[in-house]
Amino acid sequence: MDNLQWFMLLPAIVVTGLLWAVFLRVSLLWRRRRLLNTPLQPDYIEILSKYVPLYRRIPADLKPQLHGLINVFLAEKRFTGCGGQEITDIVRLTTASQACLLLLLLNRRTRIYPKLKTIYVYPDAYVAKCIESDGFLVVEGRSVRLGESWENGPVVLAWNSIEHSARGAHDGYNVVLHEFAHQLDQEDGQSDGIPLLENESQYRQWISVFDSEFDRLEALHRCVLDRYAFEDDAEFLAVATEAFFEKSIELEQQAPKLYQILTEFYKVDPAAWIKNDN
Repeated sequence: MDNLQWFMLLPAIVVTGLLWAVFLRVSLLWRRRRLLNTPLQPDYIEILSKYVPLYRRIPADLKPQLHGLINVFLAEKRFTGCGGQEITDIVRLTTASQACLLLLLLNRRTRIYPKLKTIYVYPDAYVAKCIESDGFLVVEGRSVRLGESWENGPVVLAWNSIEHSARGAHDGYNVVLHEFAHQLDQEDGQSDGIPLLENESQYRQWISVFDSEFDRLEALHRCVLDRYAFEDDAEFLAVATEAFFEKSIELEQQAPKLYQILTEFYKVDPAAWIKNDN
């Protein structure tokens, strides 16, 4: 086939490609809609009720939406065991339910951690390669980690930390909430403690509150946030998210402005869940 014939076929090839892309997109949206409206199977709900105390706090009227998000997450994200870790329904559901909790009312039916394809799970803390630089000297080494989130790649977690975090729903430490808060932060291509917001006014308010609360809380002798929050802006958001869901009342009392802006972002009020149960 000569160049002229290829040139004449080019429009048909382009149109076919576009139609195929549209078909795939429509198929994806249709499948998501079906999954979002499919009840979670009873044995999965039993696992969540037994292994994820945070799940038991969620109001009954919100659980069907969470179940739909879990269905989509399990269908679209791949779990891979590392270091001999077996991927069971307990591993998948404990992780997925807490990751989806962050999306519960964000109205992101088409943005369910869009950059994330794979969750790697180790049985225990794992050793990761790290490179640090002070601007002049580059040092390559290794560090022991319980979890990490890559901007354009996977989430890596240690199962014993996931399990401990899920069971200790009041201690403010939750590796799944922490790493998936990083995923939300990284959706705009930057890990800077500023997730995707709806408008310029929200960005201005977010930056103002987070900057002032970072400085104020860092200076406190006893802070509701773990000291790791003050490593940088990205860690401040991740640790604040852990406290928002796990130490809700304490965060609301000690940092009401921070709690309020997280309430506006996540569109849930975990402190009210606890108060209503008492």
